[in-house]
Formats: sequence, C-alpha cells, structure tokens
Amino acid sequence: MLLLIKQVLDQRQLVEVQTLLKNAEFIDGKLSAGQEASAVKYNQELSPQSPLHRRLNAVVMGALVQNQQYQQAVLPLRVATAFYARYEVGMGYGFHVDDPVMGPMAGRYRSDVSTTVFLNDGSNYEGGELVIQTSFGEQRIKGNAGDAVVYPSSSWHKVADIQSGTRLVAVTWAQSMVKDPNQRELLYQLAQARQGLLEKLPQSEETAKVSTVYANLVRQWSEV
Repeated sequence: MLLLIKQVLDQRQLVEVQTLLKNAEFIDGKLSAGQEASAVKYNQELSPQSPLHRRLNAVVMGALVQNQQYQQAVLPLRVATAFYARYEVGMGYGFHVDDPVMGPMAGRYRSDVSTTVFLNDGSNYEGGELVIQTSFGEQRIKGNAGDAVVYPSSSWHKVADIQSGTRLVAVTWAQSMVKDPNQRELLYQLAQARQGLLEKLPQSEETAKVSTVYANLVRQWSEV
C-alpha cells in the first residue's frame, strides 16, 4: 500500500524542526548504508551524536506515531528512530530496496513499512522526488512540508537527483503487527469504513458488526 498522509506536522512543528536543523551537524549518509545501498546513496544525515535527536524525535516521531491514519495503515509493533536526511544539489539515492532486518543486535526489527516525512516544501527544490515502483507503475511523490508517505519497505524505490535547492526529510521504518501487506491493506480499508460508521451511525447494528469483524481480524492476523 502506498499512502500519502497530509499534514502530519503542523506549521508550528515545522518551524521548530527547520530551525533545529538549520545549523545542525550533518555527516555523509553512506556511513549508515548497507553494502548495496552505499553504492547508490548520496546524501547527508544528522550526526548520530547530535544532541538534537531527542527533541526532533519528540516532535516528528511523536506526531507520526500518534497520527490515526498512520496507526490504521501500519499497525505498528516497533517503530525505528528516524534518520534526518539532507539532499543538496547533485545528491540523490539510486534505486534500492530497504534492508529486511534493521537495528542493533539488542533491538532488531523486521522492516515492513517505510515512511518519509517531508520537512520542507517541495517548492524549495527541483528534483528530489521519491520514486516508487508499484504494480501500477512508477509513482513519483513530492509531498508538501509536514506530509508523510507510507510505502512497503520491500518496494524498489529511489530519490531523484536534486537539481536546485535543499530537500529535508525524516525517514523511519516499522515492523507491523500484521506481516502480510495484503492483510494490512484490507484492515486499513476496513478501519476507514469502521471510522465512518462510528461517526455517522455509532449505535447501529451494522457499525457493531463491522467493529467486531475488524477487531477479530486484527486478533487473528497479528503477531505480537
């Protein structure tokens, strides 16, 4: 499932994040890449030693994991700390697939779902589209500041080269409670229908039945 979630971060949060990153220490992004990805990765990432991580994660990751659409689409069991990446002119990230298992030995997790949170507006740079190959063809995404795009970690994807300006993003991965992507998509559609019914017909028999089916499918399909 490929999903664009609008306005995960509000304007106040964006101003704070952009201010924090303005004079932050960035290092070569290849240092965090695996063997295959390092050959096609050309970006900069916030230094792992930066004291800014705690505040950035409180703002960015706090907003993301509390977003209802994100919760419904991802059904997260474990969510990784974000990488904060900067792309300047000439930088990009060639086609690759994310590592299937990530994290330190004491905290390994399966990467089911990748998420990119756009920290500045697409009008601030040329190029830099997130390009994802799907069964419906190639999708090119350039979100507005504060938007997030959620996509399968198993998908072949890249970041197009920057022609001008600077691209700022946060990238994170999640292990879902529901491993199968087709089951996750069905549950997302069912959750959306259930939400609509709860808003319009909270006391109806139909709403109760849909809620029961949703709860029992999550119970049947989840791995916790």
